[in-house]
Amino acid sequence: MLTHTHRYDAVLASLQAAGRLPSITAAVARGGEVEWRGSVSVDPSGLSDSPGVRSAYRIGSITKTLTAVLVLQLRDAGRLALDDPIGDLVPCGDYGSATVRELLSHTSGMQSEPSGPWWERIDGGSLDDLLAANPGAGRVAGPGEFYHYSNLGFALLGAAVSRLHDVPWWEVVQQRILVPLGMTHTTYLPPADHARGSSVDHFAHTLVREPHADTGAMAPAGQLWSTVDDLLRWADFLAVGHPELVPATTLEEMAAPSFGGGEGPAGAGESYGLGLRRVRVDGRTLVGHTGSMPGFLASLFVDRETRDAVVALANATTGLATDQVPAALLTDALPAVPEAVAVPWRPSTSPVPAAVADVLGVWFWGNTGFGFEWADQTLVGRDLRTGEIEERFRLADGVFVGIDGYHRGEMLRLVRHADGTASHLECATFVWTRSPYDPRAPIPGGPPSAT
Repeated sequence: MLTHTHRYDAVLASLQAAGRLPSITAAVARGGEVEWRGSVSVDPSGLSDSPGVRSAYRIGSITKTLTAVLVLQLRDAGRLALDDPIGDLVPCGDYGSATVRELLSHTSGMQSEPSGPWWERIDGGSLDDLLAANPGAGRVAGPGEFYHYSNLGFALLGAAVSRLHDVPWWEVVQQRILVPLGMTHTTYLPPADHARGSSVDHFAHTLVREPHADTGAMAPAGQLWSTVDDLLRWADFLAVGHPELVPATTLEEMAAPSFGGGEGPAGAGESYGLGLRRVRVDGRTLVGHTGSMPGFLASLFVDRETRDAVVALANATTGLATDQVPAALLTDALPAVPEAVAVPWRPSTSPVPAAVADVLGVWFWGNTGFGFEWADQTLVGRDLRTGEIEERFRLADGVFVGIDGYHRGEMLRLVRHADGTASHLECATFVWTRSPYDPRAPIPGGPPSAT
């Protein structure tokens, strides 16, 4: 008998294969009760430690939802007002006029990222260091002019939480969220059982490890680690509230659209509330957030009316469309027959052969771009417009021989310039060059004239 479980397993396998994910873990709740958990892990290199459904992943900007709840707790307690300037709480130069509400809804006009190096990949400094580097010159819009996502804004909100409680932001998270909700597997730094952040080389299909930085003063925007079980607990809280945190009425206020009105800032059918993203799936509105950090992707959404929720966590920098996870997994419709389980994508673990290294990457046949990849000891030519694999070659005795596609049985060779650098690929009369119609290569008929 076909069940939701069959569909969940098939969808998870498809997401893993399509996204080239070393691992992905997901869970679905119906009516507030866990209905399914699943995990696919294919990394044999040790980079990911074969994570499973109980393992922790970095959750990126889902962290913002916790920071937002802490801010609303302070509002409910009369410690601040949503229309207070953030400068009344944290001295932050020209950004001080932005209100708490504008920061929560990403409508302050503040820049998206703090000045300086890529904060997600390095250990962060103190709040004083952050404020000194960001005095307000990076503003991109006026208050309320348009939605502009700002990680820096949530760092300031976290600083306000810390100052009003007179303890570090992480301590407030523990005391006022994690302990009351029993979220015992949500941590600031990676616990013993965790997925390791990785990035997949687009052409070689190899993995490299991404750093697990302590982001310091930027932590309220994306630092935390968690598990699918803890996040389902958090999702259900976002639906019904908790007497020790905030009531359901406050969560309703957070979930209401502050900007976008349902056709919102990040795409059709989407809008943003106060620290919560809103997406439309099958005619209903879900709230939650997506997350990304180097080496990780995350998605958490819940239907506040039904308490149906979905969480997905992956340890790859790219490859999972996190805002589309609810539509993929959280649907009431069942197919007439089980979906075919995708063949898992597996990373390459052996070094790329010397004969292959200079062939990998983007080449052009005329104006058409092709990506040549090394997958399963095979050279694959993929049309970059369609994503379809057009050619496959095997390497034998230093020669590429077509095994699939138009050039089956033909030899592909790399032609080099006099200085030894790669010039072009040639197979029969087909020529691929690094730029369209490269005049340095023997293009049949010569480069076309501009019209």
